[in-house]
This record gives sequence, C-alpha cells and structure tokens, in this order.
Amino acid sequence: MVRSYKCSNCGGDMVFDAQKEMLVCEHCDTAKTVAEMEQIQTSQTDSQTQKEHTRTGDFNLFQCPSCGAEILTDCHTAATFCNYCGSPTLIESRLTGEATPSHVIPFKINKTETREAFLKWSKKGLLTPKEFFSTTTIEKIAGIYVPFWLYDFDSDMQMRAQCTRVRRERRGDYEYTHTDHYDVYRDLATAYSRIPVDASEKMDDSTMDLVEPFDYSALSSFEMGYLSGYQAEKYNYDAKTLKNRAELRVKQYISDLTRGTISGYSSVRIVHSNINMQAKNTDYVLMPVWMLRYRYKGKDYAFTMNGQTGKIVGNLPISKAKAAIYFGAITAACFLIANIVGFFL
Repeated sequence: MVRSYKCSNCGGDMVFDAQKEMLVCEHCDTAKTVAEMEQIQTSQTDSQTQKEHTRTGDFNLFQCPSCGAEILTDCHTAATFCNYCGSPTLIESRLTGEATPSHVIPFKINKTETREAFLKWSKKGLLTPKEFFSTTTIEKIAGIYVPFWLYDFDSDMQMRAQCTRVRRERRGDYEYTHTDHYDVYRDLATAYSRIPVDASEKMDDSTMDLVEPFDYSALSSFEMGYLSGYQAEKYNYDAKTLKNRAELRVKQYISDLTRGTISGYSSVRIVHSNINMQAKNTDYVLMPVWMLRYRYKGKDYAFTMNGQTGKIVGNLPISKAKAAIYFGAITAACFLIANIVGFFL
C-alpha cells in the first residue's frame, strides 16, 4: 500500500513540519497533528488496490496515489517523492509487521535552517569552490530517516593491574628513589541503555557514529505521518547481525571506565581483564539526518547533519584555482614584507 497525506481543505500535500511538529499543508497552511491525520487516514476507504511489481533485482514499481505515475524504488526505501509530481509518498509495506519501528525521533531542524547551516559550514573553507555554494547543490540536501537498532546491555568487568608509586627524597648530597609496588584489582558492573547502531548499508558507519548523540527524550511512538515530506529507509541488517558492533562499543566504554578508576600511580600495567555481557533489549527506531553527497573533480564529498541537534560531520572540496591565488597572495605579501624590512636595515 502506498500512502500520501492530503489536505482536507485544498487537497494539497501534507508534510511534517519540524518547527510546528505537525503535518502542514504546503499550499494553504492547514495544520493537523500526526495523530489526527492517522485517524483521518484510517477512516478513509481506498477502493484502489496498490500493487507492488518487482522490476529487476531489488527494485520495485509503485503507483503514485497523486498523479498515477510509476515510482521506482529499491526494496529498502520506505518514504520518497514522486519524480513527476513531487508528492511525498510513503510505502507502508516497508514499515509494517516485523519491519515496523517501535519509535522515531522527529526532525527538529527544517530544510531552511539546514541550508543556512550548510552555507555557514561550507564558507569556513577558504578554498571551497564557488559551485559548492550554488542553488543546484543546496537543493540536493535531503532529510532522511535512518534506521537504527538500540541495544541494552548489562556488563561486568574484572581488571587486574600492576602499579607503582615513585617518590624521591634528598639527604645531604644523595637523592633516594623509593618505588612502591601495588597489585590493583577492579570489578565494575554497569548497565548501558540504548546503544545505537545504524542499520542501513547506504550510510557510512563512521559518519553515523560521529553524527551522534541523539536526545532520546524526544523518542515518539512510530506513526507514518512523521515521515511525510522526507525520505526514509528500512533496515538492511537485522538486530542479530549488528549485535557484535554494539558489543564492541560497550566493551570499549566499560574498559575505559574501569581503567579510569585506576589513577594516582606513577605507572600502570594491565595484566588481566575480562568482560561479561548480557543483552537485555533491542529496539528498532528511525533517526533524523540531513545529507548532501557531492562529487567534485572525480572525488566524493559529503555533508551530514543531525536533524535533531544540528551536529555537522563532513569534508569540503578544495578549488585548485583558489588555492593558487591564496598561496600566491601569501607569497607576494611575504616578499613585500621582506623587501620593506631589508630597505630599513
């Protein structure tokens, strides 16, 4: 089933507004809560049956509920736009049953604010090419709900270390060094809640790690309405497949925490450590991310921003022409200064 939210007043597209936290009509500004739109949607009877047709491999064809055009998506896309009429389109079958997220963090930063943040960030690069600031580039920024698994763990770590304390004292013409040796043992039990791991193969894992953290106090029960006006992905990897990544993060957390309790010594040598872990709970959630992928001179660059907190991760291209002018100006300035100093000397 393909879903599209329409305004009851004018028939325009209803999209989720990050500032108002409501579904808003793009044409007449009619606003309704996600819950209200869900009630309207479920009360309507749709006489047309939307069919999913497999085209080739992992791609599928759907019919746009607004204009009837065919929409081609891969098998993991859950929310997109019609290429012909631009209407936001939600593919319900991708987020139902076992694939239904338990929660979603709605976007808090809208597209206008994201564009402003992008320009401010990109202009920090003195050698960034002008075309990087073009309207065509900025329009490619997309809001995407990225699938994540959240893991809860109970963990316990035993750590043993051989430590020393060195003290020195002077008696007359002699300095004495005293070294005390200690056998230090730690047994630390901790509970970790909501360790995030992104579940989309399209997203770079290191980038998704850096764009964290998300504020989990904003987690809302999942409703399709939050996705209207954005893109969304269904997970590629299930919770069992990604569990090892979550465990590695927890092991690093508890190792650093336990090691941090051994302090005040001149030297510390870890001679033994052991970690016991038990997974308690797993939740499938969607997180808001703004993204722009950009190709310049044969190389790929990316701008990624946390759609809730505004944290930015990315890399900027360098214009060779700008670099030549910039370094030429520096060289000329240094040459001029050297000549002035030489004249007065």
